[in-house]
Amino acid sequence: MKTETAHQYWGTEWARADGTSKWERPEPEVMEFAKTLPAGASVLDLGAGVGRHAVALARNGFAVSALDAAPEGIDEINRIATAEGLTIDARVGMMTELPFDDGAFDHVLSWNVIYHGDETVLRASIAEIARVLRPGGTFLGTMLSARRVPIERAKAPGREISRNTWVFEGNEDKIHPHYFCNGRDLLELFSAFEVCRLEDREHETPGSWHWHLVLERL
Repeated sequence: MKTETAHQYWGTEWARADGTSKWERPEPEVMEFAKTLPAGASVLDLGAGVGRHAVALARNGFAVSALDAAPEGIDEINRIATAEGLTIDARVGMMTELPFDDGAFDHVLSWNVIYHGDETVLRASIAEIARVLRPGGTFLGTMLSARRVPIERAKAPGREISRNTWVFEGNEDKIHPHYFCNGRDLLELFSAFEVCRLEDREHETPGSWHWHLVLERL
C-alpha cells in the first residue's frame, strides 16, 4: 500500500494560495532558529509548500533549496522568487529520495512534513535527511505525538494501518496515512543524530500535540 500520498491533498491547498492562510506565514520558531545559523548557510526546506520558510530564509541571505512533492507549491515558490529576484533551488520531489548530494546542507528544515506516511516512508526520509546534511549540520522539524491519537479518534473514526500509522475518516488531510510516535520511538528513529532539543507540545489548538526537534548530525 502506498502511504506517502498526503501531497495529493496539499497540492489542492497550495493551488488556492492567496496570502491569507497560516501556511503562508513563516513560523516564529523557524525564523528564531535561523538566527543561530552562519551567514549564507546552505538550507534545505523539505516539504516547502508554497515557500513560507524558503522565501523568508532566502530574503535573509541563506542559500536555500526547496523540495515538495506537490508541483503547485513549487510553482508558487518559483513565482515569488522571480518576482522578488531571489535565488531558490526549488524542485518537485519525494522526501524518500532527495535529489541532492551527500553533505550538501548545513541545515535541513522540515516543518509538519515527514510524518506523512508509514514507518518505512519515515525511516527512508530520515536516512535521506542524514545523508544530505554535513556532519555537525542541524535539523529542525516536527513530528506527530502519540498522545494525539486518542484526540483524533474522538473526532473521527480511525484505524491503525501499520505500526503507529493511522488514517481517519472524514478528514481531508488525515484520510492520508500519518505517523504518530512516543519519545522512545523518536530517539530510535533519529539515532544518527545528537539531540539538542526535544519537546512535546500543543500547537495553536488544544490537543494538537507535536514533537519539536532540534538535532545535530553525528
